[in-house]
Amino acid sequence: MTSRVRRRLVAAAALLPVIPAFAQSRGLTCGERTAAQTAGPFFTPDSPRRMSLLEPDAKTGRLVLTGTVLSAQCRPVAGALLDFWQADEEGRYDNSGYRYRGHQFADAQGRYRLETVLPGEYPGRTPHIHVKVQAPGQRVLTTQLYFPGHPRNRRDFLYRAELEMRMAQPGTGEFDFVVEA
Repeated sequence: MTSRVRRRLVAAAALLPVIPAFAQSRGLTCGERTAAQTAGPFFTPDSPRRMSLLEPDAKTGRLVLTGTVLSAQCRPVAGALLDFWQADEEGRYDNSGYRYRGHQFADAQGRYRLETVLPGEYPGRTPHIHVKVQAPGQRVLTTQLYFPGHPRNRRDFLYRAELEMRMAQPGTGEFDFVVEA
């Protein structure tokens, strides 16, 4: 890596906000922070409010993702915003509409439930789901969720094991977010 490229990467990283949050999915204790990850080039604001991203012409397996949004003190964060987006079954992102995109709010116990499909492999990446999570009045956590045991995980430069979903059975995933609240 040239020094010019290294300087650009360091400068770009300095512009990223530090987002306090951590994941409970890997058995971590409160106070441990989760790494924020890039939104990537395909985030679209103003997604529709919906708990199901399923499309009528879906061609792959379904996924039900559930979890809780918690504070650093392990208290549920009622009304937290969760904005999800992902590639379709063939690894393509919809950049002109809201296919496989949507937002919702956690319930009074901080719980959320998302129905979607298993995302395809975007070139150079392992399958993943993007999410922005925000407690009311706080900063936004932007991260990505990964599938445990996927063979492309180890080749994806962004993959982080602590951001894997728990998958007790096929088609069901769990991930708890803990955010600044």
